[in-house]
Amino acid sequence: MSSRNSRESRSSNTRETKTRAVYTPSSSLPVPNKRPGIKHRWIATHVLGESVQNNVSKKNREGWEPVKADDYPELRLTGDVNGNVELGGLMLCSMPEELVEARTEYFKDKSQAQIDSVDNNFMRNSDPRMPLFSDKRSSTTKGAGFGSGTK
Repeated sequence: MSSRNSRESRSSNTRETKTRAVYTPSSSLPVPNKRPGIKHRWIATHVLGESVQNNVSKKNREGWEPVKADDYPELRLTGDVNGNVELGGLMLCSMPEELVEARTEYFKDKSQAQIDSVDNNFMRNSDPRMPLFSDKRSSTTKGAGFGSGTK
């Protein structure tokens, strides 16, 4: 009995907890450090070895500006001929957050207008004798019946 009393209870015996290392695979493209008020995006300059200057030109007109390798030393890239950060046919560009949000809102409104147009065109063909429904909800139900396994 004395040996039983001399043992420590499990609750009083504490083990040091070791934090396990967590592996995260590296990204294909380096991620620049966040800068306040700035969003980044990789833009294609070459596809399958062919230059796509029209894509770069379009993105520049939208407001995306190439970033300079000297301004982003954390990426450890030397930059292209012009000093821009470019890797594997992609060029890192930046834009102020306000412009990115305005651009996102514009395309969201444009998409909603297209959806509304399709819905209006669909409902225009509706006949009261055989109505069309544009119900955009889905639901699932459970209960007794065919296939539920109950008799």
